[in-house]
Amino acid sequence: ASTTWRAFLRQQAAGILACDFFTVDTIFLRRVYVLFVIELGSRRVHLGGVTDHPTGLWVAQQARNLVTVLGDQATAFRFLIRDRDAKFTRTFDDVWRSTGAEVIGTPVQAPNANAVAERWVGTVRRECLDQLLIVGRQQLVRVLRRYLQHYNQHRPHRSLAHATPVPSDRAEARNAPNLGRLRRRDVLGGLIHEYKYAA
Repeated sequence: ASTTWRAFLRQQAAGILACDFFTVDTIFLRRVYVLFVIELGSRRVHLGGVTDHPTGLWVAQQARNLVTVLGDQATAFRFLIRDRDAKFTRTFDDVWRSTGAEVIGTPVQAPNANAVAERWVGTVRRECLDQLLIVGRQQLVRVLRRYLQHYNQHRPHRSLAHATPVPSDRAEARNAPNLGRLRRRDVLGGLIHEYKYAA
């Protein structure tokens, strides 16, 4: 039966991945490209890779690396949403098809068709990258890895009823009768704060 794009995404979210690129300009005016993949159901983000010169071969290799990291979980995803960038080659699509996923290309100039990925780009820029001066690719990789650890394990999401993409001990701590003191930990030099109950 015909359905709207929004209804399709809601019904199939647990089995959908979305991927995209975004760029970061360093203080030396060099542009660096970041490839990421986000799980629509859990909102968990995976860093695909960071490079100065993305090519079709590099993107396909990052897909292979990510499928290896996901392991058996990779076969749980039925769809991969991507835009029609020329860097997403047939080899890239074949890597995902080998896991049983169907690759869905978004319409031309339709960012709303990949809205969850586009929204995450805005989040990582607002909460992290717009507040820092990035010197080069290595620093960007370190910053993004630390931010993703925070995003996936500590940052609550409204779409997940204020849970985190990776389940944590917060749910058990909320139900405990004696919580103790709340402790703050600074991340990325105090740019982000994480809070935990002390024993």
